Amino acid sequence: MRVHVRRHASLVVVLGLAFGVLTSLGSSALAQSSSDSSTSSSSSSSSSSSSYSSSSEPEGGTDVHGKLADSKGTTDTKDDTPLAGVRITVSDANGKDVGADQTKDDGTFKILLPGEGRYTAKLDTSTLPKGLKLDESTASVSFPVNPDQSRTLLFPLNIAHRATQSKFDLFLKSVVNGINFGLIVAMCAVGLSLIYGTTGLVNFAHGELVTMGAILAYYFNIGMGWPLFVAGPVAIVLTGLFGGMLDFGLWSPLRRRGAGNIAQMVISIGLALALVNFYLYMYGGLTKPYADYNLQRAYEIGPIDIAPKTLVSSVICLLVLVSTAVALQRTRTGKAMRAIADNPDLASSSGIDVDRVVRLVWVFGAGLAALGGVLFSVSNFVFFQQGSQLLLLLFAAITLGGLGAAYGALVGGFVVGLFVEASATWIPSEMKNVGALAILILVLLVRPQGILGQAERIG
Repeated sequence: MRVHVRRHASLVVVLGLAFGVLTSLGSSALAQSSSDSSTSSSSSSSSSSSSYSSSSEPEGGTDVHGKLADSKGTTDTKDDTPLAGVRITVSDANGKDVGADQTKDDGTFKILLPGEGRYTAKLDTSTLPKGLKLDESTASVSFPVNPDQSRTLLFPLNIAHRATQSKFDLFLKSVVNGINFGLIVAMCAVGLSLIYGTTGLVNFAHGELVTMGAILAYYFNIGMGWPLFVAGPVAIVLTGLFGGMLDFGLWSPLRRRGAGNIAQMVISIGLALALVNFYLYMYGGLTKPYADYNLQRAYEIGPIDIAPKTLVSSVICLLVLVSTAVALQRTRTGKAMRAIADNPDLASSSGIDVDRVVRLVWVFGAGLAALGGVLFSVSNFVFFQQGSQLLLLLFAAITLGGLGAAYGALVGGFVVGLFVEASATWIPSEMKNVGALAILILVLLVRPQGILGQAERIG
């Protein structure tokens, strides 16, 4: 009895600390946002009231900025010449001018906006240097902004125009994006597959572990000013520990009390809904970027453009997946995980501490999910529902690869991610998940146990 009391007391303390960390991070970020807004507000009250002055600062911290340069008819930035004295005016949805600025000697401009909404920026072509022309259709840009968003505007000035791309060129681009996305999906799906293989739990809350990693990294990066290469690993470790605590405080007691897989699945759905609403309350409903790696010039390889962050993300995923496969094949813990996934009773009778290995599976799976969330958000920004949106693809990946097969999740995740992006070449992007699900159906019709799954005798 005392042992149980101590365990429950320690669980309450640990969960309380975890909740306190998340709440304090959210509160600090909100406080910083409020402080920034107050500073902007006080500055605006002491500035000039002229609506055309670039020095007049409105109540919000929203702005639009950019840099004008003569590209000399090439795509190489080395020969770009900054343009000074070019006038840009911004008007709101009603056509009322809300701000203007002239480019400085280095070609930069910045216009402060009253707040969120849709605006139109117009470049005054009469202020361009002689001989430099800009088509009137591209001299006006309409754009939306969110509260306290700093948005970049681009005006194409004398840039060499690439010939219209063929379907094959677009397909090659989609394949490159699909490889990166497929590796991320595979990495997130490995943990989900191991959890199912070792416990039989269909965990609908696994997507929220993806979101947790992304949001924690955002708070450390934006709220505390840490670089992303520091904020990311810390977020991954914390999410992994949270996964271990979930097993210790929730799933392990349910297993000991004989809760069925259906009951545990329903509980995971409730947990997922609770976490999504908690993220919405603490983080907000807006899509927000990290402070690092936002603007990068892509490497051009023929018709394919690859951003450095996409290339690095793919390399990280590949290294992690290869390391995971080697660990599952060569290490004692990895062999124990595969043994429990094959036959838990036989593994237990062989001397394997099933509860300890399952807890390590939760820590490991949650950490991989968090890493996938961080890498996914580097290119797609952070959103409180991103894990929920990926969950269907994760289930498709482990089903395609073979339920409970860790290596199958690797293969299935890669195939699903690749076909999701590649199919967008021919079908609308809103329906691109259909391509992955079509492949899933076709493969299961031919091989019902999945690509690497094992057929089982029924009856």
